[in-house]
Amino acid sequence: GQPLGPRRLSLKPVPKLPDMEAFLQEALAKVKRQARGCLAPELCCQAVRAATERPFAEGVRRERELFRLLLTSGQARALQYAFFAERAVRRWATPGGASWSSAAPQPVRKAAVIGLGTMGRGIVTSLVKANIPVVALEQDLEYLNKGRKAVMFLLEREAMKMEGGAQTLDFHNPARLQFTVDFDLLRDVDLVIEAVFENMALKKEIFHKLSKICKPGALLCTNTSALNIDEIASATNRPQQVIGTHFFSPAHVMRLLEIIYGRHTSPTAIATAMQLAKALEKVGVVVGNCFGFVGNRMMFPYVQQAVFLLEEGSRPEAVDQVLEDFGFKIGPFRMSDLAGLDVGWRSRKEQGLTGPSLPAGTPARQRHGQRYSPLPDLLCEQGRLGQKTGSGWYQYEKAGGRTATPDPWLHSFLSRYRDTHGIKTRFIDQEEILERCLFSLINEGFAILAEGIASGPEHLD
Repeated sequence: GQPLGPRRLSLKPVPKLPDMEAFLQEALAKVKRQARGCLAPELCCQAVRAATERPFAEGVRRERELFRLLLTSGQARALQYAFFAERAVRRWATPGGASWSSAAPQPVRKAAVIGLGTMGRGIVTSLVKANIPVVALEQDLEYLNKGRKAVMFLLEREAMKMEGGAQTLDFHNPARLQFTVDFDLLRDVDLVIEAVFENMALKKEIFHKLSKICKPGALLCTNTSALNIDEIASATNRPQQVIGTHFFSPAHVMRLLEIIYGRHTSPTAIATAMQLAKALEKVGVVVGNCFGFVGNRMMFPYVQQAVFLLEEGSRPEAVDQVLEDFGFKIGPFRMSDLAGLDVGWRSRKEQGLTGPSLPAGTPARQRHGQRYSPLPDLLCEQGRLGQKTGSGWYQYEKAGGRTATPDPWLHSFLSRYRDTHGIKTRFIDQEEILERCLFSLINEGFAILAEGIASGPEHLD
C-alpha cells in the first residue's frame, strides 16, 4: 500500500563519492593506454563519468549523444568493414576454379611440427590449445630439450589465462603432446607443419624425407614467409598435398594465417588448411604463390621506405611514433626488433643481395638498378639482431628485453653512415613519413590484386 515514487532509483540524487575525480582520471588514462587511438572505450569512460555527475535522465541523454557520435564515426565504419571482411575471406577461390563451395576438408586428428625455434614453439602451443594431439620434432636432443622447455613455459602461461587452468590443456600427457627426434613417429599423422628456418635446401631435404615416411593422405605444410611453394613441393612425390601455412610471430598470439597454394595444390588441401585455421581460432586467408606472398610482400616496400627515411635524416623512434600515432599497434622498427633482424638478413643473403654471394664492385646503395639500403645488413653484421640480443634499431635493458629506448650509438652510427655516402641530412616532417610508408604499402597491394595473387581487396586488408 505504499507509493512507488520514492523507491525509484532513477529519481534518487546521485551519491557524492570521495576521490571520484582521481578515480575517473586514472581509469581514462588506463583505457587510453590499452586502447590507443580507439574512440569507443574513451567515450564509454565519458558515459560512466556522466552517470556519476548528473541526474539519471541527463546521464541517459548524454549516453545517447555519445552513442550517436560513435555510430556515425569513421571508426565504426572501419570496424564493420573489418568484421565483414574476416567473414568474406572464408569464401576463397583460386584462378584454377577451386573454391570453398565445392572443396571438402580432410579431418585432422593428429598433427606434427618440425623445428622448435620461435615459430615452431608458437605453432605447437596453438595446436595443443585447439585440442589437436601433436608430435614435436627436432634435429637433436640438445635442441629438443631447449624447445621442450620453451613450449612448456608457453603452455603454462596459456593455461593460467584459461578458465580451468592446466587440466583443460592436459599438455603433460604424451598422447596429447610428444617430443621426439625420430622421424618415424610421423607415420600416422594427418598433417605436418615444417617450421625450420628459411633455407630452401634444408626445406627440400625435409619434404623429400616426409614424402617417404608420411601416410599417402597426409598434408605437408611449410611455414615459410617468402620461399617458393612449388620448388619445395618438387622435392616430394605428392605436390598436390603440399601447401604453405605462414604463421605470424608470435604464432600462438597472432590471428592471421596465410594459406598459400602452389601450382599443384589440391582443393582438398586448401580446404583442410582453412579448416585448421578455424580450429586454431585464426583467420585463414588463401593467397597465391609469389615471393613474400601477400603479408611480407606488402611489408617489404613499407619497411624499405622507413629505412630510406633514416638514410635521409630521420630516426627510428620518430618514424615509429608517426605510424603508431596513425593507428598501427607497432611501428616498423620496433616490429623488426621484435621479429629479429636476422630473419630478413638471412633472406637477403639467400637472394644474393648481401653477404658473400654479392658480386664484387656492386654499389653499396643499389641492387638490380633499384635503390637499396644496406643499413639493416650493417646492423646485423654488428651483432645487433633486435630484442633477442638486447640491441637492434633500439637498445633494450638486456638480451630478450622488451622495453625499447632510443640508442645514442645508433644515432651516431647513422650520421657516420650519411657522411660516408655523402647524404645531406634534412628535416623530414610527419606527413612525409606517413605518406611514404603507407603509399608504398597500398601500391604493393594494388600490384598483388592486379597479378591475381589475392582474389579480393578484403583478403589484403
